Amino acid sequence: MKVPENVLNVVYNSKPEDWKQHSNGGGWVYKTATVEESAYLHSTSIVYGNAQVYGDARMYGDAQVSGDAWVYGNAQVSGDAQVYGDARVSGDARVYGDARVYGDAWVYGNARVCGDAQVSGNAWVSGDARVYGDAWVYGNARVSGDAQVSGDAQVSGDAWVYGNAQVSGNAKLQSMDYT
Repeated sequence: MKVPENVLNVVYNSKPEDWKQHSNGGGWVYKTATVEESAYLHSTSIVYGNAQVYGDARMYGDAQVSGDAWVYGNAQVSGDAQVYGDARVSGDARVYGDARVYGDAWVYGNARVCGDAQVSGNAWVSGDARVYGDAWVYGNARVSGDAQVSGDAQVSGDAWVYGNAQVSGNAKLQSMDYT
């Protein structure tokens, strides 16, 4: 099958022979990336760089995983979502819509990151937490439990949002160092 132009354009100067279609779903895998046979890669999904997708992980739509990112367990990345850098998405976590998870960020457990939300830096989103809308969680921030971060809210620094807490609207939550 001919490698689509949009796939070739993802990696500068790549050639058709640098790409292969994954046997489980037909998505595209660059020569330096690894996607286990047990994972599902939809025909329009792309994995490149040194990224790894394994276990029962699923990718749907135009999702992309790149850099040194890992997606594993029962995790799903779908829509136009991107996971890149050294990010990790695992467990039953879902990243979808136009969401971005990057840097050294981790999304795990039953967490959801969706819409235009971003999780970056060394941030963690875990448990049943939800980050959505245009929200941004970054730095060393932690969002866990049943917590929700939504709207244009930002959680940064060493701030923790947990339990049933909700941060929304234009709120900005940042830890402060008073030493």
